[in-house]
Amino acid sequence: MADLTDLLGDIVDDADAVFLFSPSGSYYERFDDLTDPDLVVVGADNQVGANEFVELPVEFENVRDRVRFGLEGGLEQGVIEDGDLVVCATDVFDDSIDTISRVRADEEDHSGIYDLFANSRADPGVIRDVFEVAIELGKKGQKGKPVGALFVVGDAGKVMNKSRPLSYNPFEKSHVHVGDPIVNVMLKEFSRLDGAFVISDSGKIVSAYRYLEPSAEGVDIPKGLGARHMAAGAITRDTNATAIVLSESDGLVRAFKGGELILELDPEEY
Repeated sequence: MADLTDLLGDIVDDADAVFLFSPSGSYYERFDDLTDPDLVVVGADNQVGANEFVELPVEFENVRDRVRFGLEGGLEQGVIEDGDLVVCATDVFDDSIDTISRVRADEEDHSGIYDLFANSRADPGVIRDVFEVAIELGKKGQKGKPVGALFVVGDAGKVMNKSRPLSYNPFEKSHVHVGDPIVNVMLKEFSRLDGAFVISDSGKIVSAYRYLEPSAEGVDIPKGLGARHMAAGAITRDTNATAIVLSESDGLVRAFKGGELILELDPEEY
C-alpha cells in the first residue's frame, strides 16, 4: 500500500509549473532551489521577488476564479503554454496557503476574466465593486423581484457623448464613488428605472438614466439576449469602456468589452 508521501507526490508529478497565490516570504523561500517545474507567483504585488509573476488586481474570494485568473494571466504573459499541467497552491480556509490543486491550462477554456481586470481602462477595483453591486442585485432583486441593470465603466466622457438623459441625473453635482456602501444602496434603488449608469475610470458615479445611442450594426451577441445587452456590446465597441449587465430574464451577470461578451456568471454561485 502506498504511503501518504507517495499519494501526495502524485499531485505534483509531471507538473509543468507551480503557481503560488499570494505566498508569504517564508513560504516562498521553501521553493528557492526549485528549477523544475517553473515557479510562478500570482499576487497583488511581487514582494518575494519572483522571476515569473502574474499580477492579481483583486483578491477573488471564489477560489475557482482566482485560479482561472492566474492561468489566463500566465497564458497571456507566456509563462505557461496551452496544455501545461499546473499545480496551484492557494488559501481557502485562512490567510496562509493550505490547498493544492492540479489544473490543465487550456486556451479554449478562456473566460476573459484576466482581460477584463488586467487590460481594462478602469481601475480593477472599480470593476470589482460594480460586479459586487450587480451580483447582489442578481441575488436579491428589488423587493424580491428580478431586476435588470446596465453599468458602463470607464471612458465616461465618450460614453456621455454617445448617450442622452432619460430623466434628471441624481449624481450630476455629486462626488460619490461606487464601492461606498451607502452609494451602492442608491445604485440598487435607482436600478429599477430605465437607463444605464455611467461610472468613471476611478469609480465616480457620473450619471444614471442614460440612453445609450451607439449604432448596434455589426454587434454580435448570443441569441436570446435583448436590448440592454445589445447596447452594452455597442457602447464598448465604440469606446474604451467595459459594460456589466444584469439580465432581468435569466438573472445572469455578463461583461462586455470591445463589443464582445467576455464573461458570464451566475450570482447564486457567489
